[in-house]
This record gives sequence, C-alpha cells and structure tokens, in this order.
Amino acid sequence: MIKKQYFKTKDVCRVSFKLEKKQIGTADKVYIVGEFNNWNEKAEPMKKLKNGDFSLVKDLKKDKSYQFRYLVDNGRWVNDDTADAHLPSPFPGEENSVLSL
Repeated sequence: MIKKQYFKTKDVCRVSFKLEKKQIGTADKVYIVGEFNNWNEKAEPMKKLKNGDFSLVKDLKKDKSYQFRYLVDNGRWVNDDTADAHLPSPFPGEENSVLSL
C-alpha cells in the first residue's frame, strides 16, 4: 500500500510504503529497491511491524516517476499492487512498480 503526503512549501512528497504480511507471508527482511536508491538491494530495509507487515517512509522529489520493487528475504521480488503503474523491467517476463509524484 502506498500513501502520498504533499507539502505546499517543499518540493518533496512524503511517501509511506507498506507491504502486508498477507501478500508476502512470513518474512524476516524486506528491502525497497528502486531508482531512488540506485537499485541498491541493501540500502533501505523496511521496518517489520508487530503484525508481520513491513513499512518505510521516504521523502521523494515531486514531479517525477520512480520504478521500484520489494526484495523479500534476499531472494523473492514483489511488486506493489497499489502502484500507479507497472512497466516491463530489463529482465524478461518481469515488471517494476511505478510511483508517480
């Protein structure tokens, strides 16, 4: 789930990312990986909540689009069903989630 909070006085949008346990099952670690962190698989670990969901809040520049995915337990890639769009990734048969701000 993605929530966006725009500011009148800043050129950023505060984006709340949430990946629910019902989508990924039991997981120990989840990272958000995308254009905003140069696709670094370890740069942004998400916080595990008591109910098994994972969340992360990030400020991103407005008027841009970002492709991203979630990396679950260092092996499984998951898209966000609530993303603004999905585009083909460089890997055959795979798609990236797209966030438009």
